[in-house]
Amino acid sequence: MIRPLPTLLRSLPRLFLFRGALLTTAALPLHNPPAPAAAFTTSPNPNAKPTQMPSRPKPPPESEIEEFFVKGSGPGGQKINKTASAVQLRHIPTGIVVKSQATRSRSQNRKIARDQLAARLDELANGAQSRTAVVGAAKLKKAASKAKKSRRKYRKLAEATTAACGGEEEGRAVDDEGVEDEWIEEEEEEVEVEAVEAVGSKEQEPQGQQNQRGDEGKAVQEQQTETHDTNGRKP
Repeated sequence: MIRPLPTLLRSLPRLFLFRGALLTTAALPLHNPPAPAAAFTTSPNPNAKPTQMPSRPKPPPESEIEEFFVKGSGPGGQKINKTASAVQLRHIPTGIVVKSQATRSRSQNRKIARDQLAARLDELANGAQSRTAVVGAAKLKKAASKAKKSRRKYRKLAEATTAACGGEEEGRAVDDEGVEDEWIEEEEEEVEVEAVEAVGSKEQEPQGQQNQRGDEGKAVQEQQTETHDTNGRKP
C-alpha cells in the first residue's frame, strides 16, 4: 500500500536522525581494542606458573593382581563387620599388598585399592620423583611458608608492643626520678630547719640550765668509768 505524500514527508526527519546516529556510533573508537597476537616462540615464559604435579599413576594390569574380598574391622556398623565389602589386592610381581575399606561400597573400595597399589608401585619405581613424594614436599613447603609468615607477623606485633611499653616505662622512670629528687630536697630543707631551731633554742637557754646539763653529763661519764674499772679487775 502506497502512503500518501504528506505522511512520507513527515517521516523523513526521523529517517535522517536515525541515519546520523548510526554514523556517529560507527565513527567512535573502540574502548578496548584487541591486543596484537603474540609471536610464536619456543622459549619458556618466566612469568608462567611452576611445573604441574606429576600425573596420577595408572594401576597395573589385572593379570598382575590377585583380588580378595574380606570383612572389614573397626567402626562402621554391621555393613563393615559382617559383610565382605573390604577389598584386598596383592601385586604378584612385587608381592605388595594393599587393603581398602574406606566406604561401604565394594565397587568404590576396588577403585580406591587400585589407586593405592598404583601409588605404592610409583614410589617403588621413582622414589623421590614419585607423585606422592612431590605432592608431600609441596605441602610441607607451603606449610613452612605459612608458618614463617605467621612468625614474622607476630614478631612485628611483639616488637611494636615492646617499643610502646618501653616508652611508657622510660617516661615513668623519668617522672619517678624527678619526684625522688624533690623529696630528698624537702628532707634536706627540713633537717636544716631543725638544726637551726636546735641551735637557737640552745642559745636561748639560761646559763644555769646549761651548767646543770654539763654536770649531769660529767656524772654519767664518771659512772661509766667506774663500771669499766670494776669489770676489768681480776678476782
